[in-house]
Amino acid sequence: MSDATLHAITRDPDDFAVQISDQIESFIVAVTEIAKGDEPDSAVPFLLLEVSQLLLAGGRLGAHEDIVPDERYEPDLGPEADVDDLRESLARLLDPIDVYSEVFDPYEPRKAPVACRISDDLADVLTDLRHGLAHYREGRTTEALWWWQFSYFSNWGSTASASLRALQSLVAHVRLNQPLEDLNGLDTDEDLMEDALAEEAGKVMAEEIAGPLGLRPAT
Repeated sequence: MSDATLHAITRDPDDFAVQISDQIESFIVAVTEIAKGDEPDSAVPFLLLEVSQLLLAGGRLGAHEDIVPDERYEPDLGPEADVDDLRESLARLLDPIDVYSEVFDPYEPRKAPVACRISDDLADVLTDLRHGLAHYREGRTTEALWWWQFSYFSNWGSTASASLRALQSLVAHVRLNQPLEDLNGLDTDEDLMEDALAEEAGKVMAEEIAGPLGLRPAT
């Protein structure tokens, strides 16, 4: 892709804003629907798809030149919408494969993995995205784009990327018929070092979660 093509969006920022906002709103609606649990057999594949599509929007924001808000101080949006119900619904839906291990910064050497939850990740991402969407719906397009770009770099980009790796790994284990080992009590409250994570991560057999989560192992 040439530089001219990559930055062509700067010639028509309104179209860019519409495209980004549509992708973000689509993700929010889709994850909210998945969390209701009406189609548990498709939950993991659908989440994999939705997070992948969201990160395309994030990549476009990351490749865009720095967006500067119109005002020095961010207008007050009032209290943030509560995402606890969505977080808890996702946790129930994804049990027992909600917890996974992650290294936050691959460029910081000797950092031990930490335990994370897909449900926490997605709820946090939705909080960031909804914040920008509130600006967008109030007509503050530049403010919305600035927030989405800033929070992509500072939070939701890395958070969504981590959950994507977990979801992709889960689907790959099942489709390639590579059983996972039992999680054996792994939780985000534990301060686990790398060896402990390597020993404890896993023991939920893929065949036990494949049916309920809608995943089909390779034959």
